[in-house]
Amino acid sequence: MMRQGGHVALALMSSLLLLWLHAAAIEVPQDPKILQELKQPPTIVKQSVKDYIVDPRDNIIIECEAKGNPVPTFSWRRNGKFFNIGKDPRVTMRKRSGTLEIGFRSGGRPEDYEGEYQCFSSNDLGVALSNKILLRVSKAPLWPKEVLEPVVVTEGTPLVLPCNPPPGLPPPFTFWMNSAMSSILQDKRVSMGLNGDLYFSNVLAKDAHNDYSCNARFLFTHTIQQKNPFSLKVQTTEPYDEASYNATDPYGGRTLAESTPTFLSPSGSESSKMVLRDEQLLLECIAAGLPTPAIKWFKKGGDLPGRAKIENYNKTLKIINVSEEDAGEYVCMANSHSGSIRHSIFVQVKAAPYWLDKPTNLVLAPDENGRLVCRANGNPKTNIQWLINGQPIDSSPHNPSRQVQGDTLIFRSVQIGSSAVYQCNASNEHGYLLANAFVSVLDMPPRMLAPKNQLIKVIQNNRTFLDCPFFGSPLPDLRWFKNGQGSGLDGGQYRVYVNGTLEIIRARMEDEGTYTCVASSMLGKAENQVRLEVKEPTRIIRAPEHQSAIRGSTVHLDCKVTSDPSLPVTVSWTKDDKPLHLGWRLKKNEQSLSIPNVNEGDEGTYSCSVRSEIDEDSASARLTVLEEASLHPSVSSALPPDRPDPPMDLDLSDPAARSVRLTWIPGNDHRRPITEFLVQFEEDRWESGRWQDLSSYPGDLNSVILQLNPFVNYQFRVIAINSVGQSTPSRPSPRYKTSGAAPDAIPRGLRGWGSKKDNMEISWEPLLDLERNGPNMHYSVWWRRKDAGEEWRNVTTAGPKHVVHNTGTYVPYEIKIQARNEFGQGPESNVVTGYSGEDNPSAAPTDLRVSKADSTKVNLHWGPVDLSSVQGEFKEYRLYYWRESSLVPGLLVSKEKNTKGFYSVVAEPSGVLSDLVPFSKYKMFMVVANSGFEGPPSNTVEITTKEGVPDAPKFFRISRRGFDTIHLQWDKPLEPNGLLIGYQLKYQTVNASRVGRHQLETFLPNVTEFSLRLPDRSTRYKFFLSALTQVGAGEVFAEESPHFTNEGDKSVNVVPVKQPPITVADLIAGAMYHLRVYSHELNSISSKSITFKTKAAYIDQVDIATQGWFIGLMCAIALIILILLIVCFIKRSRGGKYPGGGCVTGFAKCLVRDKKDMALDAVDHKDQDGSFDYHSDEDNKPLQGSQTSLDGNVKESDDSLVDYGEGGDGQFNEDGSFIGQYTVKKDKDETEGNESSEATSPVNAIYSLA
Repeated sequence: MMRQGGHVALALMSSLLLLWLHAAAIEVPQDPKILQELKQPPTIVKQSVKDYIVDPRDNIIIECEAKGNPVPTFSWRRNGKFFNIGKDPRVTMRKRSGTLEIGFRSGGRPEDYEGEYQCFSSNDLGVALSNKILLRVSKAPLWPKEVLEPVVVTEGTPLVLPCNPPPGLPPPFTFWMNSAMSSILQDKRVSMGLNGDLYFSNVLAKDAHNDYSCNARFLFTHTIQQKNPFSLKVQTTEPYDEASYNATDPYGGRTLAESTPTFLSPSGSESSKMVLRDEQLLLECIAAGLPTPAIKWFKKGGDLPGRAKIENYNKTLKIINVSEEDAGEYVCMANSHSGSIRHSIFVQVKAAPYWLDKPTNLVLAPDENGRLVCRANGNPKTNIQWLINGQPIDSSPHNPSRQVQGDTLIFRSVQIGSSAVYQCNASNEHGYLLANAFVSVLDMPPRMLAPKNQLIKVIQNNRTFLDCPFFGSPLPDLRWFKNGQGSGLDGGQYRVYVNGTLEIIRARMEDEGTYTCVASSMLGKAENQVRLEVKEPTRIIRAPEHQSAIRGSTVHLDCKVTSDPSLPVTVSWTKDDKPLHLGWRLKKNEQSLSIPNVNEGDEGTYSCSVRSEIDEDSASARLTVLEEASLHPSVSSALPPDRPDPPMDLDLSDPAARSVRLTWIPGNDHRRPITEFLVQFEEDRWESGRWQDLSSYPGDLNSVILQLNPFVNYQFRVIAINSVGQSTPSRPSPRYKTSGAAPDAIPRGLRGWGSKKDNMEISWEPLLDLERNGPNMHYSVWWRRKDAGEEWRNVTTAGPKHVVHNTGTYVPYEIKIQARNEFGQGPESNVVTGYSGEDNPSAAPTDLRVSKADSTKVNLHWGPVDLSSVQGEFKEYRLYYWRESSLVPGLLVSKEKNTKGFYSVVAEPSGVLSDLVPFSKYKMFMVVANSGFEGPPSNTVEITTKEGVPDAPKFFRISRRGFDTIHLQWDKPLEPNGLLIGYQLKYQTVNASRVGRHQLETFLPNVTEFSLRLPDRSTRYKFFLSALTQVGAGEVFAEESPHFTNEGDKSVNVVPVKQPPITVADLIAGAMYHLRVYSHELNSISSKSITFKTKAAYIDQVDIATQGWFIGLMCAIALIILILLIVCFIKRSRGGKYPGGGCVTGFAKCLVRDKKDMALDAVDHKDQDGSFDYHSDEDNKPLQGSQTSLDGNVKESDDSLVDYGEGGDGQFNEDGSFIGQYTVKKDKDETEGNESSEATSPVNAIYSLA
């Protein structure tokens, strides 16, 4: 056990538990049987949206559905008060659901049901809440009646026609139309604003109409309301002719007074706009002036976001999915040759609450720990409120195992019955979030989720996975065993995953066998078996080859296959990826496909596919059909298809800063069309002589525009590709050098970290050669203390890092970077946070103490340190512990130190240290650790673990000392885990699938051997040996007795060793052995196990059939049978019913039983060393037959020949032969069993005549 604990400790050192609370959470599998038995609090699975607008013409449906076990019940609150559904005949609730349906067939107004609704779903384990659903009825009011006076304006002046649509729910969509139901033509001079008004930057005479009508479309009711039309009259200073208007002369040849730009919307020089995160930002600037001003948008301090779109003739700036980075000052500029004007819009981005860490359901075992985390962000800052089963947690009864720490609920040592549903409400002035998360305390023994005894077949040398899904609470430990023996499989070519899957990295033939996975916990254990068979791969060893055949000839395409003999395979053929239909002409055998009298239709690509149940292989070849005339060398069509020739005459044209046109002449395609051209490039500045792929183009193009990088001296070549393959590359093109430019890319991998306690190294990945865009590449780096209000400091360097000195210890900095070359500066990176170096923590945990110590685990408590004393990123509290000694007298132990990490920032941290060795003294101390250093140690604590159950005995050897005696030997456990008080041995007989009752023997601790006398030499026993302490019986060592004296011994021999090398003697010839070397004083020190097999010995076996004594015995038995038949037939020939019927009965039964006994058992008894025990169950029965009574008369057998014939009368013919056949009557054999008095040998038949 100590050795196993060492392995566990090493695993913990390599992957420390970051948080003990997290380790306790259990993931419940979606297995129907488990879910059916599992008690779970309710969970809301469907609900209506928070802002719920309904159509007044339809029934109202408010959804609320939940799952749970027991099935939840539902109730509702309306406007904060209980909503009694039963009292309102219009309201019904769906069965097994909380969904409300409100109908209005019998009258009623939907407006009467407006309000705030909330659904409550409850069962015995808790209450879950829906969101608060604000129900409102859609409204489509009419436009107020009004009389609109004609609008009179002077030509060239601006104008706004107001719309003022009626307030609907939801707001209507507005648009402008004329009396002909045509949309008002809009352009950069005339357009509709976001508020629905129609804006004229300047009015022209052609705008005079009397039918400007604003329309409002209401989406829910699908209705359109129309406002009374405006009549627009334009006063002009000069007459105009409509025919004289055109795009180049909008004023029709007349002269209008120009005016400088002014803003119609918004007014003034600046305004502000607030928008919520993830919503859409719409900014609008509409300018007046003559000529019509052009609108441009800018953002102060940077470029417009990449998501920004300019719409409505540059008058509207739209940004979707707004983020905090989009806040700032946006400037719109109206510009014409008469002047320009600016307007600043200050955008504030606020945020309704959004999740950073949403609480999720938590399933715990009794006495385990866990936590629920509810983290949300927003602007303004969110307020977190916890509820339990719908009630504020502050008003609930005090629970000592539960602690609220802001956005975190901490649970310690939970108990059965403390299940509940917790609600987290995160809110600010812009909205709220509500999340349900239940805590379910589950107590369930281990169970297997996969089908029993699966058979897995895999291909040799393949990576193999054996699945063993399991579940239990607390979470069981899982171990794998092969063929029911040995220690758990993990390491080497085996790897066990946390979900129970065993990976065999490379399956070999010796990996075949039965694998057992065992899941165990304090509540019990469960196991399952998987049988693995390793098969040889299925391969095509003689594949079809490309052929050219003359029309009319016969073609043979080979496909010879090798596969595992136990796997049936199917061979199929396809032509041009379509199934090949075999008929009278096409013939397929096991090794080839024959095509007689080939013609042009047979030409194509033939594929042979071979498939078994677990793998497959395929190969292809092309068949080309030639005309007879093709044999003449002058006929080019006879040639098989080939790769194309390389393209020729590469030419460059249309040069540009970052592109050039490349043109070429394709080469000969050699009877297969060119499908693709591959363009490659080489440049002589960074990697001279290396050709790289640039782009590929369809085969029907020979002139393309290449997109290039700045400051690169290119040359190009082209490769042609057809179905046969690639051409050789073309001759290179002339060189083309692109001009330089400022960098486009941002250096990647920007980070800041400290190599010393008072510095920060800022590092990044330099730009790739083709990203430099010019010479003299440098990097500008900025940094400043985070949240300190400092100015940016910067440096320009050519290297990939810069070191900032005199920073202080573990100080956060904001960092950004920009690449630059001779042609200018590239874009700036986003700001990242880096930290200066760490130092040794200055404080130690205080008051380290232990509570609830048992045999293998203890609860730890300590006083926390001030996080400012960590002087770095807090990683964990690190516990150092070691086994000081064992309380078992004389047992030496290893004092190697082990560690375990605990991440906790609570006021009273605690943790659980497990996997300790029972009945031992341990010492431990604790330090606090950051990323690079450990602080001073805490006080050292000494503990003593309680006595436990012992390990299995060191070895258990079973041998036979004759035909009737089994001798058992064993040795004390490596880890007694307490004071041994003795051993207990349980054993039972085993015979095929039948086992006998358990028998028990107990021994004193100084007794290590036992002899057992066998009632019969063929009897086999299974033994279960375990050591005892005061706590109870330990791990069981199970062995089965050997069947014969020369059967393989699977016990363990221990040979004392002083110095290598040694000779191990007294081995059995032809047997497999496992060997390892371990320290007798320090049991945890052991070598790896090696396996070897001894050579087979020659045994001079004698054939019994050639021995004289055996031949004589057989002759004597035959003579006795002949005499018996003569006597019976003589008596029969005298007539009458002879009293010696038992003679015939016994003889007949003798024949029948001899024939029956020739069969083996239904289940062959296979020993673990590979030998088989072929014997019948009848071998264990005593001889049975007719018995003589006290008065000397023969007692007739209960059986008669009637029982073995097909008819009801088993009689003789006149010549003495049987009428019926010698057939076994099954009913009698199966029901009588050992009570039958049938003779089992010819000798018994003779006894029945006596």
